[in-house]
Amino acid sequence: MKLTWARTACSHPALSGISRAHFGELFAELADPWEAARQSTLRVARGGERKRAAGAGRKPKLVLYDRLLLTLVHLRHQLPHEVLGELFDVDRSTASAAIRQVRPLLAARGFAVPDRPGVRLRTLADVFAYAEAEAVELRLDGAETQVRRPQTDRPGRRAFVSGKRKQNTIKTTTFSDGQGRMLLSGVVRPGRMHDQTAVRTEGIAEQFRLHPSVKSQADAGYAGLAKEFPDQVTAPPKKPKDDACDGDKRAWHEARRRQSSARICIEHTNAELRQWAPLRRFTGSRDTYAETQLAIASLVSDRSARRPTRRRTSTDLVLVRDRT
Repeated sequence: MKLTWARTACSHPALSGISRAHFGELFAELADPWEAARQSTLRVARGGERKRAAGAGRKPKLVLYDRLLLTLVHLRHQLPHEVLGELFDVDRSTASAAIRQVRPLLAARGFAVPDRPGVRLRTLADVFAYAEAEAVELRLDGAETQVRRPQTDRPGRRAFVSGKRKQNTIKTTTFSDGQGRMLLSGVVRPGRMHDQTAVRTEGIAEQFRLHPSVKSQADAGYAGLAKEFPDQVTAPPKKPKDDACDGDKRAWHEARRRQSSARICIEHTNAELRQWAPLRRFTGSRDTYAETQLAIASLVSDRSARRPTRRRTSTDLVLVRDRT
């Protein structure tokens, strides 16, 4: 009875973070990868093929449905494993094992593509190829999540200290289209690294060279990319000097306002990620942050990809001509 109650309560979108329809689709998608991973693990533990018939042996306390539900609640609210074990009437170690098994499957799903059911993006090269094929103008922005302070004697301890937030953080980079629908969220780096350096180490400059028709909007942190690729990357204009004339200052304010208006949707995309507790302040091991972030971002991309594509109307075109 207690497990039935846990299933009913935790399947509510307020706890799982996704709708029940989305959960059903996710369960069907992960069933085969879960079974394949499970059989592979059992084969390694046995040292060969099974010797007993299927169905023999001890039955698991939690089936895939329960393990997936438990993992989603943990990702949404970052509840302690002991609390999750109490909810599902299992030991804390069982809850921990369920999260370790399901979280990699969620992280490996990739990112949903708007208007392209079944197609998913997994790398920066995939994003640029999609943007070039669909004539999508990208938006990119960095985000930081506070993490635990590394131990005193651990090498590279200062690498996590963010110069911007003055905290120990891990930095990620998010890519979206012009409507704020997520295309990729990753490029996980220590918080001390600059936003531009993080994406350069991932090879974004090479992607711009390989896809010269792809354009992007970015903030002032990517001014170096805008300088290197002036026809592809748009960053906020440089502020005029104090002794500049009023006309130059007004022109700068207007240009900055337009660029900010075109880029603001990526801030909303990052805000969607912040609705999940681990991406506001991560209390787990830093070694599992990248996997956690990818798992959450894949779920958020599913929801954002369902938003219909907004087509430009005649009114929009008139406004564009007026601004130019």
